[in-house]
Amino acid sequence: MSGFDWPSLLRVGVAGGLRPAEFWALTPAELVVVLGLEAVEKPLNRARLAELERMYSDMKGAP
Repeated sequence: MSGFDWPSLLRVGVAGGLRPAEFWALTPAELVVVLGLEAVEKPLNRARLAELERMYSDMKGAP
C-alpha cells in the first residue's frame, strides 16, 4: 500500500478554501467528502463484508 500524497491533498484543501489548520483538523470522513470520494467507497453489505474478511483474515496461514 502506498502512502498518501499529502502535498497534493493539502493543495486540494487550500484550493477549496480551507486554511492549513482547518485541513489538518479534518476527520478522515470529512477529508473523503472534501475530495469528492464518498460515492467511490463500496457499500458495506454482506458480500463486501465477506470480501473484507478474506482480505484481512486473522486466520491466514493458520492450520
